[in-house]
Amino acid sequence: MLKNIPIEKILFLDIETVPQSGNWEELSETEQKLWDKKTQRQRKDEISAEDFYAERAGIMAEFGKIICISIGMLEKNETLKIKSFFGDDEKKLLTEFGEIFNSPRLRDVILCAHNGKEFDFPWIARRFLIHEMLPPVPFQMFGKKPWEIPHLDTMELWKFGDYKSYVSLELLAHVFGIPTPKDDIDGSMVATIYYKEKDLQRIVNYCEKDVLTLANIFRKMRQENLLKRFEP
Repeated sequence: MLKNIPIEKILFLDIETVPQSGNWEELSETEQKLWDKKTQRQRKDEISAEDFYAERAGIMAEFGKIICISIGMLEKNETLKIKSFFGDDEKKLLTEFGEIFNSPRLRDVILCAHNGKEFDFPWIARRFLIHEMLPPVPFQMFGKKPWEIPHLDTMELWKFGDYKSYVSLELLAHVFGIPTPKDDIDGSMVATIYYKEKDLQRIVNYCEKDVLTLANIFRKMRQENLLKRFEP
């Protein structure tokens, strides 16, 4: 079935997110109380709300923000053209990202991400709404039947119906023998690099690398050759 999907219609994507603030003290009293209440069961009184904020706020759309969206689509001669939307102004980033869906090529686009159904896709849609913007059509799910939702998730594809396990993009790349550059960064370091080191470009490079890896994992699942990045 995977081979029946026209790969030129797939938009591979990855996002990088961070807490809305680099310091707990910058949150309003209301925000601190709401965070405390939302995470109380997860923390189980073993860690303070303040410490948990630094650790986990970047993965919750109500308390975080997107700093980079990288996308990739198949070009001629089997290369992947990658583009990123990034910056400190999340609304501007989302506006520019949303505009790409006005392209005729993306009229029937299929979104693909790793753990996208649980993270990337809902995150993007929620942040659009928070900024009082309508999410692009491919992210709108209300009223659609499951088979009408144009979403692919490589984690879900790998599970084959097994809902008990999580597999990372890095591990899938390894088991499929996909060469990836050695990184000095992983997802847990993004907030520190953004707020303390202020090196956004380093995060963008990491995000773009993951998009290429994602596309090649999908190719391997279809028993197809690996893609290289399009170089103009």
